[in-house]
Formats: sequence, C-alpha cells, structure tokens
Amino acid sequence: MDMKTYRAAVIGCGRMGGFIDNEVIGTPGFISPYSHGGGFYCSDRTELIACSDFRQDLMEEFGKRYGVQTGSQYVDYKEMLETENLDIVSVATHVEHHAEIVIALAEAGVKAIYCEKGLASSLDEANAMAEACNRNKTILNMGTQRRYDPGFWKMKEIIDSGEIGRVQNLIMTYSAGLFDHGCHVVDLLMYLIDDPHAVWVQGHAPQSEAIRDGTVYSDDPGGDGVVLFDNDVMVYLIHSNRYEYQVNCEKGTLGTYNDTKGFFMRKGEPREFDEIAFPEYAPMSSTVNLIDDLARALDSGEPPLGGIESARHGVEVMAAILESHLQGGKRISMPLEKSSLRMNRTNRDAWQKGPRWREPKLSI
Repeated sequence: MDMKTYRAAVIGCGRMGGFIDNEVIGTPGFISPYSHGGGFYCSDRTELIACSDFRQDLMEEFGKRYGVQTGSQYVDYKEMLETENLDIVSVATHVEHHAEIVIALAEAGVKAIYCEKGLASSLDEANAMAEACNRNKTILNMGTQRRYDPGFWKMKEIIDSGEIGRVQNLIMTYSAGLFDHGCHVVDLLMYLIDDPHAVWVQGHAPQSEAIRDGTVYSDDPGGDGVVLFDNDVMVYLIHSNRYEYQVNCEKGTLGTYNDTKGFFMRKGEPREFDEIAFPEYAPMSSTVNLIDDLARALDSGEPPLGGIESARHGVEVMAAILESHLQGGKRISMPLEKSSLRMNRTNRDAWQKGPRWREPKLSI
C-alpha cells in the first residue's frame, strides 16, 4: 500500500540545515544524509518544497542542491507559513531562535516539527514550546541523532530483553556545554531507560562561572550532575573532553567509545564480566530515521520516538544541574518549578553573521 507523502520545509539553510554532509563524508559514526535538507530529500515519506533563511545567497545554493524553486525560498519564515501548505517543518537555526519559531509553527497549524538540538536556551522557553505544541497537537522530534541511530536501537533492544539484567546506573561523558551539546547525551540516556522523569538532581558547575552574569550565561554552560529517575536508575553525567557512554546492568555492561564510532558489550556474573562481540546492526541515516518517525506518527496518531515532553524534560534536568551548583550543591527536587537561568550568546541575538559564525561548506 502506498504511504502518504508529506510536504516539508526547512528554516535555517546553513550547516545543519543543508550542508554539514560536506564536512562529515567518510567520518565514522556519520551516515549521510545528516543535514535536515538531505534527510527530507532522501526520505520516501517527504517532499521538500520550501525553505527560509535570512541569506538569499544561501537559499539559492540550498535550492540548487535539493530542488527547491526560487519562488518557494523565503527570507521571512512567517510568509512561508502563510503561503505554503506544509505538513513538516524543520527548525535548523541557532538554539536562541528555536522557541520563537517552534511556537509560531505550532500556532500556524504545522502538524510536525523537526527541531535541531538543543531545544531551548532556558527552561521557561522549553515550557512555552511544550505548551504550544501540546495545545495545538503538534508533534515534535528534537534532532539529537543518537536516539534515532540503529546502534543505540540495538543497545536498547539488549537492555529491554533482560539478557544482562536490570539497569543499575549509567555513566555518561560529554563535551562542550549542556544546552547546545550535552542535550545529545541527556536525550540518549533518557531514551535508553524508557524516558522516565527525574526525582532529584544534584550538580556541580564551577567551570561555567566565568561565563555567568547573574542568571545569564554568555556561552553554553557545562556541568557535572547526578540524577535519580523514578524507575530507580541513577545517572552520572560527567563534563569532559569526549563523548563516552556506559550502561551498567546486573549481568553486564553496554557502551560506546569515541562517541558512536565503537560499541562494546560485557556479559557474565557479578565481578566476572567477559568481553563479547556487540551484535551486528545495519547502519542507517539517523536524520532520515527521525523524519520517517515523524511521518509514522502523522500516519498513525501514535506518539513519536522522541516527543516534546522528553525534550522539555531534558532541559529541566540540565537547568537543575546548574541550579544545584548555584545553591552549593543542594539536591534539587523535581519537577523544577522555576528557573530564571538562561543562555544568551549576545552575538546570536540578531539574524546576522556574528563572531562565532561558521560558514557552511557548500561543496565537497
């Protein structure tokens, strides 16, 4: 039976929106297409019909690459929403602009949103985005690709099978800051243990004091955290210079090294774990998987693999790590009712190139 094809558009035609594939070709762990535009172009479930960016020259290159006609390229994304009949819209801008755009999409009646990581610059923004999506029955998946990577699907399959016993704890190491990068790891750990809710959070973030002015961080803040979830799983989140993940179970351990480039598995009785081969799996584009999951949710009315609540709760956990640090390491009971902390990289306030701008690589 033929499945419905959904009309799609991309807001933000830069690196992740359209051209990051040119940077990661041949890099282990990156399966093309990786960009939003590439995912829509290659998915059998979508037709990429429009795009929006403040740079017309960038949209022109995006249009050439993905077959978007000049008349469907918009400097103003709100004009695009009024003109085009869209089912799925990607938000591939800097995180500082996500809340404004996602809320506008939900209010405009867009059925599904692919929002690039991180979700938001503050808990207030994340809560407002969730409220708008829930009220308008808008589906949202956040672009933390590990949740849609077949290697982690295999890892979760092993966990769910009970082959190595109950999950006891996770040790998750990440690099850079929480809101824009650590969200990858927070989203992954929540996926692996069935998207529970946190009971309490304790954090330590002295490395981010230099960029904090009151309640505002001028860059992406990092921090270490301990989180207890309501399924009694403890998570240790470690801020470092690498991405490594370890799931410790009663009768074994699963994990990755060098981010997603290598998976390992150990199995046995307590204190006698032996290294065994991680099961084979078929590598696939996590971007296409994410998009196809949105299409499946639109088809069936069933929840997506991600969803706005898991993405929102991830921001809540990260904000709680920072709140705990500012309260001397106090254990923060969840839910976190309020947090005035936010990331505000001032050179990204305007829709223009700033000091941190990374020019998209338009060709290989």
